[in-house]
Amino acid sequence: MNGRRSRRGNYLQQDQRGRSWVDYKNVDELRRLMTPNGKIYSRKRLGTTSNDQRKVAKAIKRARFMAILPYTDGTL
Repeated sequence: MNGRRSRRGNYLQQDQRGRSWVDYKNVDELRRLMTPNGKIYSRKRLGTTSNDQRKVAKAIKRARFMAILPYTDGTL
């Protein structure tokens, strides 16, 4: 990488005021943020800031609690 960071896609959506958010109901987008075993990818892997990573983690955990996403890899 020679000290250069590659810019990955932004996983957060923006509203009219410029605030970012993650939709917990969008399962396809959330699965891109998880390993095949169901773990949440790290900030380094996703290229998100710490605040954005907290939003991603909260959205995934909310989707798991509402039974939209599974907790384990059995049904991924």
